[in-house]
Amino acid sequence: MVSSMRKDREVGHLLLLLLLLAFWEAGSGQVHYSVPEEAKHGTFVGRIAQDLGLELAELVPRRFRVASKERGDLLEVNLQNGILFVNSRIDREELCGRSLECSVHLEVIVDRPLQVFHVEVEVRDINDNTPIFPMTIKTIWFHESRLLDSRFPLEGASDADIGANALLSYKLSSSEFFFLDVQTSDELSQSLSLVLKKSLDREDTDQVDLLLVATDGGKPELTGSVQLLIKVLDVNDNEPVFDQPVYKVQLVENSANETLVIKLNASDADEGSNSEILYSFGSDVLSTIQTKFKIDRNSGEIRTKGQLDYEEMKSYEIQVTASDNGSPSMSGHCKISVKLLDVNDNRPKVLITSLSLPIQEDAPLGTVIALISVSDRDSGANGQVTCSLSPHAPFKLVSTFKNYYSLVLDGALDRESVERYAVVVTARDGGAPALSATASVRVEVADVNDNAPAFAQAEHTVFVRENNAPGCHIFTVSARDADAGENARVSYSLVERRVGERALSSYVSVHAESGRVHALQPLDREELELLTVQVSARDGGAPPLGSNVTLQVFVLDENDNAPALLAAGGGLGGGGGGPGALSPSSLVARGLGAGQVVAKVRAVDADSGYNAWLSYELAPEAGAARSPFRVGLYTGEVSTARALDEADAARQRLLVLVRDHGEPALTATATLLLSLVDGGQAPKASSRAAAEGAAGARAALVDVNVYLIVAICAVSSLLVLTLLLYAALRCSAPPSQGACAAGKPVLVCSSAVGSWSYSQQRRQRVCSGEGPPKADLMAFSPSLPPGPSSADSVSLTNLIHTILFLPLTIYKCLYFLFILNYVFLLNCCCISLDILFLLLLTSSFT
Repeated sequence: MVSSMRKDREVGHLLLLLLLLAFWEAGSGQVHYSVPEEAKHGTFVGRIAQDLGLELAELVPRRFRVASKERGDLLEVNLQNGILFVNSRIDREELCGRSLECSVHLEVIVDRPLQVFHVEVEVRDINDNTPIFPMTIKTIWFHESRLLDSRFPLEGASDADIGANALLSYKLSSSEFFFLDVQTSDELSQSLSLVLKKSLDREDTDQVDLLLVATDGGKPELTGSVQLLIKVLDVNDNEPVFDQPVYKVQLVENSANETLVIKLNASDADEGSNSEILYSFGSDVLSTIQTKFKIDRNSGEIRTKGQLDYEEMKSYEIQVTASDNGSPSMSGHCKISVKLLDVNDNRPKVLITSLSLPIQEDAPLGTVIALISVSDRDSGANGQVTCSLSPHAPFKLVSTFKNYYSLVLDGALDRESVERYAVVVTARDGGAPALSATASVRVEVADVNDNAPAFAQAEHTVFVRENNAPGCHIFTVSARDADAGENARVSYSLVERRVGERALSSYVSVHAESGRVHALQPLDREELELLTVQVSARDGGAPPLGSNVTLQVFVLDENDNAPALLAAGGGLGGGGGGPGALSPSSLVARGLGAGQVVAKVRAVDADSGYNAWLSYELAPEAGAARSPFRVGLYTGEVSTARALDEADAARQRLLVLVRDHGEPALTATATLLLSLVDGGQAPKASSRAAAEGAAGARAALVDVNVYLIVAICAVSSLLVLTLLLYAALRCSAPPSQGACAAGKPVLVCSSAVGSWSYSQQRRQRVCSGEGPPKADLMAFSPSLPPGPSSADSVSLTNLIHTILFLPLTIYKCLYFLFILNYVFLLNCCCISLDILFLLLLTSSFT
């Protein structure tokens, strides 16, 4: 009957195990294998690559690897054929103890892309452990007066295996006095008792030798034995008796030291010293129990002595003996079953593995960053762990398996905003109060080239003086790239284009690393006033990004051109610094009054501003102070300083010095030869026809003068109307803007460059009746601060200035025409009007 019950239990255990395995595989969705313990090296476990759907050819390129929280050298994978095999000895008892379930959990990890598979390898128990009794020889004292069916409890054997391999059966050697009684309290707990079936007589038999054999249920069966030496005692024939043979106690783990477990009470029917009872642990009680509990020999109180830990041992079975003081002493026995109750005294543990760091800032959502596993040694709700992440981070946890999580990307990353994240994983159990543990993951964000170099401004204005030294530094461009590393390494280059007939690179160059712009050759303002340079900045990313900046390089004038004299025909004469320009001799009639113009020196300067503002003077030669001639300071007109008389030399040689206003000033000289002749010595006509022709010419000149007078009157009327209109507009303007209102005087100062707008290219030309255009009018343009007047007022003022300038030009033309026709009266009128107009124009500008 016992054998039938044992077989039924074995069948039930197997069915339950199969159901648990089927439920586990259905719930996990992962690969499950099994392997017997103590398997030899190289034992086939399973075709793991094929079962996971992986190609053999991609195992090595994708970095196929196996990781385990347990000993990592137990199982290994052959990367050539994808077979999982036993790598080293697997001892189930060492790995899992007496736990019914024993599995090795593997994490199979492949990269590119990252995938994680969970593989469970069940370790099957084999019958490799024999039953072991606490001792090999046990001595039992039996009194001859013991009644039939008296029982003596025996300590059973233990088997390190599980299941059927640990299911023990006992057999006692043949004896006429004793038989073995086995009682099963639950599935794995058995109580053995030696029962007396025949009365003992010490005088006949003082010792009985028995052999107790324990046999496990494995295939093949393994056995263990203990030799029982039963010694028969006399005299004291009543033993102490406990209230019950087994006491069950529940005790909370981590109970304080000296906590009362139970108080035993045994009774003895004898009297006197034979009824005095002493309590003690059984002789076969394990040493581990003696370190955790203690018993008071007199009172029978059992108290805790050491720290109890549910995770170390869940229950204890303590054999207690009550012995009287008889001679010989008799004893009674009982068993205390102590069951520990779990409390939440273990914090969860967080393990972070397989970090894929750093992560690119353009990584897609859902990218796996790390694998996280949690565990808790407690049981029930105390061991159920949930995980959470610190807030305000673009990540989330995804549960991939029981107590396994993946840290994945849940939001966009920008390294320029946040370079790294300190992600805190918090694991919290379900106890009351709950315990938690944290682990930090430092997630570095790798840079990608998503930012182009940026200049502080799109355009710069640069001033460079002409005649600079070759290779001189004129400007430094600088661009900043928000990326990092090679993506932020900026290089500069020149955007090539044509400047006239030459390439821009022949004028300037830019250093690729520093951005320093250098002029490759001296610049000449007279050739090139403005040079537009475009510099490109490119980073070192792949593909590179870039941007451009524009430099407006203005060439500042220097006084590097001396005044150039104009010949009488309009071409250039002698240059500055030479021996002087020789003009043909001019005849001057004696008797001319003071102030009569007899010649004019014309010169131009290729520079601009002050450097091109010319002044004329007579060279300080011997006798120059007594010369009857003088030269206009800014007009270059040579006129009589006094009336010419007979005392003056017949030939006058004048040396005119032309000087600009540069620093230092440059000069040119012109030599004029004047011949003084009497008025009657003028060339006469050789014939009447010549005289008639001259008379006709004079008549034509008179007619021309009539037309000129009419034109002057018309222009005078236009000038008067213009002046009246200009005065009315100036006086009707607001006080802060008009010319009639009082205001603070504006100080006009020239800059270091100068504000003179006269130059070879920009000078205002004045027409005359003969010779080349005159260049003696200097138009000064001060840099006045802009007033509060509107754009309409500025436009109207500019229009009035233009209208005012038109009569001046016409008057100048008429002035030169009258010089040619010797109309001195009109010439004087024109000069007077010129002076009046210049005064009005000056007052309007100021």
